[in-house]
Amino acid sequence: MKIRRKRLLLSSAALVAALSCATAAPAHAQAPAESAAAAAAEQTEDQRLAAFFEEVFQRNLKNSPLFQAQLGMKGPDYGKWDDFSDAEQVRQNDENKKDLERLRAEFDFEKLSDQMKVSYRIFEYLGERQARTFPWRFHGYSFSTMQNPATFPASFLQNIHRVDDVSDAEAYISRIKGFETAMRQFMESIDIAAAKGIVPTSYSFDPVITDAKNVLKGAPFDESGEDAAILKDFKAKVEKLNAPAKEKARLVSEATAALKGPFKAGVDAFVAKVESLRDMSVGENGVWALPDGEAYYRSQIDFWTSDATLTADALHKTGLAEVKRIKGEMKGIMKKVGFKGDLKAFFEHLRTDPGNFFPNTDEGRNAYLAQSKGYIDAIYADVGKYFNILPKAPLEVRRVEEWREETAGIAFYNQPTPDGSRPGIYYVNLKDMTTKQKHEMETVAYHEGAPGHHFQIAIQQELEGVPTFQKFAFFGAYIEGWGLYAERLAKEQGRFTDPMQDFGRLQNEMLRACRLVVDTGSHSKKWTRQQMIDYMLDNNPMTEEDVIKEVERYIDTPGQALSYKVGMMKILELREKAKKELKGDFDIRDFHDVVLKNGAVPLPILEDLVADYIAKKKAA
Repeated sequence: MKIRRKRLLLSSAALVAALSCATAAPAHAQAPAESAAAAAAEQTEDQRLAAFFEEVFQRNLKNSPLFQAQLGMKGPDYGKWDDFSDAEQVRQNDENKKDLERLRAEFDFEKLSDQMKVSYRIFEYLGERQARTFPWRFHGYSFSTMQNPATFPASFLQNIHRVDDVSDAEAYISRIKGFETAMRQFMESIDIAAAKGIVPTSYSFDPVITDAKNVLKGAPFDESGEDAAILKDFKAKVEKLNAPAKEKARLVSEATAALKGPFKAGVDAFVAKVESLRDMSVGENGVWALPDGEAYYRSQIDFWTSDATLTADALHKTGLAEVKRIKGEMKGIMKKVGFKGDLKAFFEHLRTDPGNFFPNTDEGRNAYLAQSKGYIDAIYADVGKYFNILPKAPLEVRRVEEWREETAGIAFYNQPTPDGSRPGIYYVNLKDMTTKQKHEMETVAYHEGAPGHHFQIAIQQELEGVPTFQKFAFFGAYIEGWGLYAERLAKEQGRFTDPMQDFGRLQNEMLRACRLVVDTGSHSKKWTRQQMIDYMLDNNPMTEEDVIKEVERYIDTPGQALSYKVGMMKILELREKAKKELKGDFDIRDFHDVVLKNGAVPLPILEDLVADYIAKKKAA
């Protein structure tokens, strides 16, 4: 089920306790009484703001049983889904408006500590962004090759819903029973969007329907002789319980009935809804073809880059320039490995050379996973030279479950739970090993795992001394920019000793540069899907199957593809600025502290944080 990202602001009693002991260094000499009074005033304002942040986070957390479960929490809502109705989304948006009004009316920014000023600005930016994007909520496609509401519940229940006792199993059953209601709430948004002339792309229909039907493969939905993935998962979790056999049998019986009843009804209703919309599809066009599509695309550029000044034309030109630059570096490696021919011929060689692929077998898949883990393990060997802060949460490499391979991404990261009950997970889609080129696996492991998303996201969740909403704040250019920056950083750490793996790093950066070109090409310059595919194949050695999957993703999620290169270029720009100004006093570990210690932030705030770091370092 597509979950609209909300501002989820959690409480932290530890934060309030820490703030109650905090004092600020005075900017200049003061009399002791004056200094104490000023510190007390600042302390009080920090405490009041921290309490406000906690109040809002707890309220928004209560609104989302799914996010509670993501955090590893159990409670009275453990058997529920979120309320996906538009009326509920409107209600929550009204609350968010009031939060922003309260922030500005009730708290004096100048009385806050430096750390709380950063928190204030992040919260304010989130509120402003919510206000800007909420009117466009129906423009985002309700289903696509990347989003399938019918596969989400099975994935959530298997990967997120823990069963430690009988009550947890009953909550699992409750969620199975409640799925039909949740799906019908969700389908309200599909109907509202369709009435506005907003219907997903034509190529999304078949894979979405196929994966939805895959959820219903196996018992109790058919007589194939094997259990459906969701029933298999439930049985396995119940079997581990310390409960009488009769109790376990009761639970399995109730789950089976719920799956055959309301759960199947929800999936069937969704499939029927999707089928009914097929003839209304937007085709293969970018969002320019939607009502107010140009304005919507501008809003998505703003959302994903956190820079409202960027234009589609400027981003397109930047992409073209980066493609040209990276091609030059690629040619250097091509010559280094002794390939005779031009770059286009080298691309084709990489696509077709059998030695560049693992066998399309379980043995080949296991080898891919093992080698990826090896790359990540090597990063940890000398990581102390580059980072002062390391994630506490472990990282695992896993294959995407077979039943959701059609609409799952090529590779992605799932965050750990704050309580340590679930690790960070780098998922890789190994449906077809003939699309998994060996030379790109090292750089993908660094991007999705360490020092990429796992370092940034796990560290963000483990931060201390900040309002907990910051531990879950989302800013696309920062997060994806860090992932791409991490690939470059791994090169600086001495990784990519094999020149072909280094070519894979350039290939991944080229992919992100091409994204600037084709995303703006699709949504602003009215490129066709085939134009996008041709451009990608001309400038990147990815297999055609992967290119098609990428291109369809860009059409379906406008602006998201821009975030990687925009964020990476900003982080590198700020790092070079710090190195230039600090000279011998520059320490990359300190720079990474500055980038990571507040969690994800909008790029303008990141610029200010780095500028402040430089100024303080110079003054020391």
